[in-house]
Amino acid sequence: MRLQQSNKGALLRLISEGQPMSLKQQLSLTFALGLPTILANISAIVMQFIDAAMVGQLGADDSASVGLMGTTNWLFEGVLSAFAAGYAVQVAHLLGAKRKADARQVVRQSIVVCLLFSLLLAGLGLVLCKPLPVWLGAEPHIRGNATIYFGTFMLFVPFFMLDIVAGSMLRSSGNMRIPSALNILMCVLDVFFNFLLIFPTREISILGHHMTMPGAGLGVMGAALGTACAGLVVAMLMMYYLVFKSSDLRLTLDRGSFKPNLRTFHKAVGISAPMGLQHIMMCSASIVITGIVAPLGSIALAANSFGITAESLCYMSGYGIADASTALIGQSLGAGRKRLTRSFAWITVLSGMVIMGLMAVLMYVFAAELMGLMSPVPEVVELGARCLRVEAWAEPLFAAAIISYGVFAGAGYTLVPCGINLVSMWIVRLGLSAIMVKSMGLYGVWMAMAIELCFRGTVYLLWLSTKRWMRSVID
Repeated sequence: MRLQQSNKGALLRLISEGQPMSLKQQLSLTFALGLPTILANISAIVMQFIDAAMVGQLGADDSASVGLMGTTNWLFEGVLSAFAAGYAVQVAHLLGAKRKADARQVVRQSIVVCLLFSLLLAGLGLVLCKPLPVWLGAEPHIRGNATIYFGTFMLFVPFFMLDIVAGSMLRSSGNMRIPSALNILMCVLDVFFNFLLIFPTREISILGHHMTMPGAGLGVMGAALGTACAGLVVAMLMMYYLVFKSSDLRLTLDRGSFKPNLRTFHKAVGISAPMGLQHIMMCSASIVITGIVAPLGSIALAANSFGITAESLCYMSGYGIADASTALIGQSLGAGRKRLTRSFAWITVLSGMVIMGLMAVLMYVFAAELMGLMSPVPEVVELGARCLRVEAWAEPLFAAAIISYGVFAGAGYTLVPCGINLVSMWIVRLGLSAIMVKSMGLYGVWMAMAIELCFRGTVYLLWLSTKRWMRSVID
């Protein structure tokens, strides 16, 4: 029976039912899954711009203290995501094989195991929050706020974990709409809470009308609390939808045990361990780079932090398509359809390269304006804009690396990508950064980044062209 191309659920059923799919149907499904996540990611970056602008109003030192810990926060978030992915990939495979009850059992186990893991990680973060700014080479006058920002973030890690688990499970089932909508809500709540918590009570004017706006005046701590409170609210909503509303995965459909199964745990670790290791090592490399940048002063540190936020307008679209590719590859391989799997792999990668290439053109043209939205300091704007323009040339191949990694993750093939990323980051980027920073400052660090991203993307495309990453995933 032929099904409507516009019906996402019907198109997903074509995969598990073994029915043929035309190129038009594959493209339609790719963008039906990818577009909500792209929009959510872009909205997140817009809100980060607003967030950064709020902190930027406190001054370059406060901006530098937040920017200093940004990479470390990303490290912890990435480890949480990698751990959850070990279970989410199994769920996608089981759904593709029409084993929905088994998929729900994996969901139950994932909630318990991932929550316990997050508690351990939060404890580690709290131990490190004071010495970490010193290890990163921060100037003494920004270390205190950096410790406060990171420590506050660590207290809420278990709630971030619940959000990540629920969102990854829903996406593995092909439901991109709910996680994307709730992530947009989190961005809005983040700005709302930051508006109340960062600044003190003050007089504001709206359309000529003056009013008193209450505020806690917590500064950098307010920025951390605003993000944490938004994450808490959305985590509860995301878990509610997973447990009670998801058409395939809601746990009220049957009864099962939340007791972790050793075999499922081993499979999850086999998938997530290389992902977690490569994320730790890559973020550690980014932290080392932050340590390279920190001695250049607050201007360079703030420009680096804001530049990373601005660049994310480009690559977040790639991550949106990567999420879609993970679900499509996982379900296609779970259904035993390797030819369709390969087709989806190239469709998602090439589409992402085109989209990120177009976004890079906009970033190159409006680099100064993007930086100006986040910082009123002319030196920060000028330096950040120069860095963005050199980075723009690498965005298409960066897309190839991002989305190919999503393809490999959907196949449960994570060890080789881990090796590619580690070699590229630690040897190419760090090596070039250490050399080029001496004569070119922050601009040299960003040029090294652009060269490394081109190298990494090329290697990923070469590996994607082989069939080694496709294997049987259901036993």
